[in-house]
Amino acid sequence: MKPAVPSPTAKQVGIWIRVSTDDQAQGDSPEHHEQRAREYAKFNDWNVREVYDLAGVSGKTVMEHPEARRMLADIKRGHISALIFSKLARLARNTKELLEFSDLFRVSHADMVSLQEKIDTSTPAGRLFYTMIAAMAQWEREEIGDRVRASVAIRAKLGKRLGGPPPYGYRWIDKKLTLEPTEGTILKQAFDLFLQHRRKGSVARLLNKAGLSTRTGAQWSDTTIARLLTQSAAKGIYFTNTMRKTGGWSYETKPEDQWGRIEVTPVISEDVWHQASQILEEQGKKPARLGKVPVKIFGGLTVCHCGYKMYVPSRSRKYTCEKCKNKILAEDLEAIFYEKLKAYFVAPERIAARLASARQGLEEKEARLTVHQREIQKVREEMTRTHRLYLDGQIPLESFGGYHKPLEAQLLQLQNELPKLEAEVTHLKIRDLSADEVLKEARELYANWPSLPVERKQSVVQSLVEKIVVGTDEIEINLSYLPSSEELTKSQQHLSHTFPSMSAKPHAFARFLLT
Repeated sequence: MKPAVPSPTAKQVGIWIRVSTDDQAQGDSPEHHEQRAREYAKFNDWNVREVYDLAGVSGKTVMEHPEARRMLADIKRGHISALIFSKLARLARNTKELLEFSDLFRVSHADMVSLQEKIDTSTPAGRLFYTMIAAMAQWEREEIGDRVRASVAIRAKLGKRLGGPPPYGYRWIDKKLTLEPTEGTILKQAFDLFLQHRRKGSVARLLNKAGLSTRTGAQWSDTTIARLLTQSAAKGIYFTNTMRKTGGWSYETKPEDQWGRIEVTPVISEDVWHQASQILEEQGKKPARLGKVPVKIFGGLTVCHCGYKMYVPSRSRKYTCEKCKNKILAEDLEAIFYEKLKAYFVAPERIAARLASARQGLEEKEARLTVHQREIQKVREEMTRTHRLYLDGQIPLESFGGYHKPLEAQLLQLQNELPKLEAEVTHLKIRDLSADEVLKEARELYANWPSLPVERKQSVVQSLVEKIVVGTDEIEINLSYLPSSEELTKSQQHLSHTFPSMSAKPHAFARFLLT
């Protein structure tokens, strides 16, 4: 028996297939939906001319999908006069799009056939029922969204993963946020450089110069550095479910009682994190302006307890706060600093703490060197892999340079920076400071302080002091532990001039004090 030939006057129809990936996993295949639609068309003596396959495409919005545009074009030109689909939720779950589909079909005098709901839009009852079912599909989607949002809040409270990339420096391993050694070292280095230079651009430039790239292999920028410095995971706490989208690219912060909290291994202390945050906050308030050159040795470092900086007005001997009028004599402030200098540098326990800090600095430098060497090896392996792909014919000659040249440039950056890091580590290893000599020179600095010129005192203060807070009853002097390399060079030069008898040999105390 010959197969039946469709009549040329029969209704020309198309079949719409959209099956979610979850449905496919449960055995609800696109082939099953197509066969069901074909059998229905055969039963009605309809001729199937087209199949529009959107298997795995989300139903949130499908109007701009190529298959949807092709189907609408076929409807408009009369290539098909009806569309068969298994149910409304398979056409789209957005009420607006479902109604738009209906209007477009009606303008083209085409019908929509939903097999499960038994809807035929060629009748008034079918169009009414279609509108009602479309609204229910939208309601179902919103219900799912509500359930998902409720689930997100619960998972956040339980410290579960919510999706999205992990914060820089960490990886999800066995459902736990775990420190990634290479990124963790770079993250700590970014904080150290920022506290030293106080500029995001400088940090980005130095990391790029060292050949260290972002997680995606891109160059560091102000924006990516700011993202590193503001992520709380660096200090040991990762917050989740903190933002909600308010439309377009705008977001707002959710109430803190909705946040999730995950404790992770910190790469920096809370004190370092808060120092960086304070600098970022101050820089965000207003552009930094160059002030007058300080004429007193504590100029630019003295802050009132109310938060305002204190200056010495012309023809005055007092540091003054313009806001609350708090004042202190310049001579009194220097006397307090003089006693602080004695207590800090002459006390043996302070010296021990400094030596411990120096040892920690060596360990950190060695860790950075290891990361740097690992990055060089990784780039070399990538270059080797690219070359093998080229030899195997998987990369054409005209494309080989596009793969190889960036890697070659990155390797050159890393290799240029390597000797500097190796030299720093070697210098720290061979440096052997005598505690007795350090103690002796600390006392000598204290003993010679009253006779030092103002310029020399100012040089030492700018290198040692981070901030001085003047209260109503007490003075807080915060001494810096890690001056920048620029400050180190300047202060070593000034100190060698201050003590001519020692200028012929390395000034051990200056090296210890400022490294």
